[in-house]
Amino acid sequence: MAQTILVVDDDPVQRRLLETAIGRAGMQVVTAPGGQPALDLIHGPRGEQITLVMLDLVMPDMGGLEVLEKLRPTHPDLPVIVLTAKGGIDSAVDAMRAGANDFLVKPASPERITVSIRNQLKIGTLSGEVKQLKKKQDNRLSFDDLIANSPEMKQVIRLGLRAAQSDIPVLIEGESGSGKELVARAIQGTSGRSGKPFVTVNCGAIPENLIESILFGHEKGSFTGASDKHLGKFQEADGGTLFLDEIGELRLDMQVKLLRALQESEVDPVGSKRPVKVDVRIVAATNRDLGAMAREGGFREDLYYRLNVFPVTVPALRERAGDIAPLSRHFIERFAAEENKQVAGLTPQASQLLERFNWPGNVRQLENTIFRAVVLCDGAQLDVCDFPQIAAAMGVDANVRQAAPSSAGDAPAARAAGFAYSLNVTDAAGNIRKFVEMESEIIRMAIARYNGHMSEVARRLGIGRSTLYRKLKEFGLEGDVPEEEEESALRKAG
Repeated sequence: MAQTILVVDDDPVQRRLLETAIGRAGMQVVTAPGGQPALDLIHGPRGEQITLVMLDLVMPDMGGLEVLEKLRPTHPDLPVIVLTAKGGIDSAVDAMRAGANDFLVKPASPERITVSIRNQLKIGTLSGEVKQLKKKQDNRLSFDDLIANSPEMKQVIRLGLRAAQSDIPVLIEGESGSGKELVARAIQGTSGRSGKPFVTVNCGAIPENLIESILFGHEKGSFTGASDKHLGKFQEADGGTLFLDEIGELRLDMQVKLLRALQESEVDPVGSKRPVKVDVRIVAATNRDLGAMAREGGFREDLYYRLNVFPVTVPALRERAGDIAPLSRHFIERFAAEENKQVAGLTPQASQLLERFNWPGNVRQLENTIFRAVVLCDGAQLDVCDFPQIAAAMGVDANVRQAAPSSAGDAPAARAAGFAYSLNVTDAAGNIRKFVEMESEIIRMAIARYNGHMSEVARRLGIGRSTLYRKLKEFGLEGDVPEEEEESALRKAG
């Protein structure tokens, strides 16, 4: 899905010109004829889809400054670009003080409008990433920060919120790359231990001869090479949460010591004469079936029951297809901003391809796939050809870049090199269609094929430009404003 821009202007001509210019940049557009309708739209069900507002400063029902004054308390991070025919410094200063992010003077060229929009979206994306990283660093990540629209993940969130209300041990099960650590961090950030230490231990990556020292610590001189006292992970996490990732990989002899630490809330550092009390909340995670391992003797049953007090299962990405699209949008916005690319979204064909793939590597694989596609993409949207490995696995031809739909009228966008158009001569009943209908469709195809250059369209169709414009009006296609005329109109309009 492309970025959605809200255009607010009482002049219908200006709304149409802005809508066309923004649509050609690969972004979706919604419009409002005044300040109050714009606020109603932002605060309504469709408000979450709006990523930026183009706001006229002077409107009869409610001026742009008043709109900003009412908008900022509820949407402080929504980018707003103010447009006005009054280009005075005082107007710009007033708009910026009211919370505008940029200020454009009419008439503004399509290039200037597009650059301003992309800059503000990039700033917003990077600011959001910085806030997320800051919350993660401060151990205050919550379930509101997770991208989880599917019913399966909403169930995970419901369980996580309940687990956060106490210090009950939690066992998070799920495949590698499904987001188990994020769920653990959200439990911590929503609980009373929010802001306290969150210490991660990958039990499968610890050298066998250092497991005890890393988990429980050691005293100076307790073994060869122990030149200083070392606090173990349990003591580092004191007051907070200890996340034991891949707990199924832990050695059996260490499982005994871990069980004692959990039962007694104390640890025995290597070389210490007395145990050390710790206040730690345990969240464990595994991609293996611990129950089966316990029955087969590969994992201690008593430790399993101690950890599995409150189980939470994170479904694989293929089991929550409703999250693929929002996750893809999030990764596209992030990587496009980081790599300074003009990628705004996915074509419908690419979106369907990603949703049909089974993603054995889960969210981690999706993230890396999007990263590669954004880096290599030269267009405004990721297409099937930008995912050659996924397309090959799905048996889809990835050699042709499909045309993305345009928001200007009903004509398809015209980046169609190598795109095969088809014209149905018969209707659903098998009868020959009316010539007028086919003529209209042929003109639409020509406009799309030649990117709206009307001189070329007329030449290729073998008709004069005046005849072409008459037919556009006759067929109701005048909304497809020719590129050169549109730019001229944008510069002349006030």
